Amino acid sequence: MTPFPLSADRPPAFPDPPPPQADVAVIGGGVIGVCAALFLARRGLSVALVEKGRIAAEQSSRNWGWIRQQGRDPAELPIMVEASRLWEDLAAEAGGGIGFRRAGVLYLARGPKDMARFEAWMPNARAHQLDTRLLTAREVAELLPGHAAGWTGGIFTASDARAEPWVAVPALARLAAAAGVQIAEGCAARALDLAAGRVAGVVTERGRIAADAVVLAGGAWSALFLGRHGVALPQLSVRASVAATEPLPEIFAGNASDGRFAFRRRADGGYTLAPSDFHELFLGPAAFAHARAYWPQLRADPFGTRFLPAAPAGYPDAWRTPRRWSAEGPGPFERLRVLNPAPNRARVARLARQMQAAFPGLPPVRLRTAWAGMIDTLPDVVPVIDRCAALPGLVIATGMSGHGFGIGPGVGRVVADLVTGRPPGHDLSRFRLGRFSDGSRLEPGPAL
Repeated sequence: MTPFPLSADRPPAFPDPPPPQADVAVIGGGVIGVCAALFLARRGLSVALVEKGRIAAEQSSRNWGWIRQQGRDPAELPIMVEASRLWEDLAAEAGGGIGFRRAGVLYLARGPKDMARFEAWMPNARAHQLDTRLLTAREVAELLPGHAAGWTGGIFTASDARAEPWVAVPALARLAAAAGVQIAEGCAARALDLAAGRVAGVVTERGRIAADAVVLAGGAWSALFLGRHGVALPQLSVRASVAATEPLPEIFAGNASDGRFAFRRRADGGYTLAPSDFHELFLGPAAFAHARAYWPQLRADPFGTRFLPAAPAGYPDAWRTPRRWSAEGPGPFERLRVLNPAPNRARVARLARQMQAAFPGLPPVRLRTAWAGMIDTLPDVVPVIDRCAALPGLVIATGMSGHGFGIGPGVGRVVADLVTGRPPGHDLSRFRLGRFSDGSRLEPGPAL
């Protein structure tokens, strides 16, 4: 199999050191950090973005490539509708080479229970004037001719889109650089620089960046970074395996899932495949500390998570990963530049068989490559997008829970407004950091 296209071994696209000063420093070069930096620069601010490894080398390039309004938590949906519009604009600015296409998202039903869930979500679609519609078994067969999976219906949003994440996010980083963002790859943020109880910048391995505001968009590493400063966040990360096939005839131009496996047409003529009912959690100190907070999520889907005894060395929740370190020397973010988990080979092999069984008329389904990513999640499966009251000057955007690629531009725009004190334009109360400490009951949202 061919290797995954992005890794810590590739030469940095942005090798220059960070500036000594900026209006805003952004920690994290995934889709959220890149989009936040882009919109901040377009507000006229000087912006420095630091990334310990490479731009988009972790989950931002390893996801399914869906740009999905359908099935979102109702609180996320307004931001996602905005993000969908922004993707179209940004794709045009990037020159059209990121694989953006409105080919739709299709969820497939395997019985009445699935259809009931789809019907229950329809009021959200109507509230935002989405083109979502319920499908009969016959209409599914018209969209997916030749399938042999016995799907009994579906829900379809034709305006939903797809893109190639390992191409798209670096392209957005180039747009950010063109807007004036100074990006430094291979530059870990070790700690916040604090003065008089508020943020004064960031201490990096390549020097201090003085800044009046800092955005933390560190994905799976965010809780570890915050913990050093006494801010608790019940964030865990799960391993998700993905594969790409060799070129195949087109059976569907968009993105689809039946709750067991998901598939997306790729720009190279193959399909991205992933299990949609399975991920893996490495048990570490944070997993045990936050077990009670995650109980509602586990209760709702008791068989969707496989537990593994320990994370690989250097992972954020590995047993020997330090929780405290000096800003004067190397910390955990320099010991492991890129999370590059091995995929679950048994699950990957099953994906090819599932695709073949669902579409027996296809030529033999052969996999070109397989990979895995670490999805940062939170107990209620929605992110934190908030100012940090305990550390004035810090804005946190993390815990996207597998939804980050599609919603990235919308969250980036919202974060830019939080930093600059403008009204964000959306109700962010569900995404507040304080929900984990103010006695709020944490319930996974009614998303699909």
